[in-house]
Amino acid sequence: MHVTVYSAHAFEQPFLAAAAGRQHELHFVADRLGPETVALAHGSPAVALFTSDDASAPVLERLAALGVRYVAVRAAGHDNVDLAAAARLGLRVAHVPEYSPYAIAEHTVALLLALNRRLRQADQQLRDYNFCLDNLVGFDLHGKTVGIVGCGRIGGVLAGILHGFGCHLLGYDVQPNPQLVRRYGLRYVGLDELCAQADIVTVHAPLTPQTRYLFDAARLARLKPGAMLLNTGRGGVLDTAAALAALRSGYLAYLGLDVYEHEKGLFFQDHSHEPAADPLLDELLAQPNVLVTGHQAFLTREALTNIADATVANLSAWAQGRAAAHELRPVPPALQPA
Repeated sequence: MHVTVYSAHAFEQPFLAAAAGRQHELHFVADRLGPETVALAHGSPAVALFTSDDASAPVLERLAALGVRYVAVRAAGHDNVDLAAAARLGLRVAHVPEYSPYAIAEHTVALLLALNRRLRQADQQLRDYNFCLDNLVGFDLHGKTVGIVGCGRIGGVLAGILHGFGCHLLGYDVQPNPQLVRRYGLRYVGLDELCAQADIVTVHAPLTPQTRYLFDAARLARLKPGAMLLNTGRGGVLDTAAALAALRSGYLAYLGLDVYEHEKGLFFQDHSHEPAADPLLDELLAQPNVLVTGHQAFLTREALTNIADATVANLSAWAQGRAAAHELRPVPPALQPA
């Protein structure tokens, strides 16, 4: 099957090509899918999308008019795809629900430790031959209380890692996992209680209408004073401007992000030779107690292999006239979480 792969990054192309072999002809396109790039899918019955692509109703309508019938999302998150419009147009959509939860969980711990031990400042000072330690004091992770918001596969792996550090674990999830309670002593509590008790809060929630700005100014004000907040889930779960205000006031002591609510069109591209165009992000990056990575938590060889294999498996199922293993359908309003 001929497949137009939008937002095809150099880091993933070898993995996708190896997984596809001779089963599919992949046409790699560096551009994001959007109204101005729809025509690039001409002649392809399938497209493969990334999180930065625009699969809104108008774009899907134009894809369908070109003869596209299948949409393979190379990620777990799919809030950029209008599933209701896809169903109306007869487009089949599938995603990759999981790919090495260890990659994201371990990156979360990397952010935590780098912020706590002030590694960015330490590295810069050392390069300037400044060996003073006065402004590099951190804290023991052992014995601290960590609240995990979203205790699915990634949150579960993170719980195991933090349990190994000797942390006390709190969890919040709409579907509690009793195994985490038995294995790691994690205690499920309400979100406000988690915020009030945790020294560190780490967010692994999907972006839905219910979780958008889950951490707004009011929720941030419920955090324990001096807490650390980490988000490697979805950018829109956090109100970035509110978080910046909490940092400025000193109420929030540390912020670590691998996702950003305005990352579309910014992350995954080199803008180093362009004028700065995002004042909010610029101000965020200027804070000494903030560490931002550009949506790279998933970026391990193992995860890229998982994503490529699952994406190709979805495409192969469709090519053979079967349903893909991980097809997505719109959720009826009556069944959406309150």
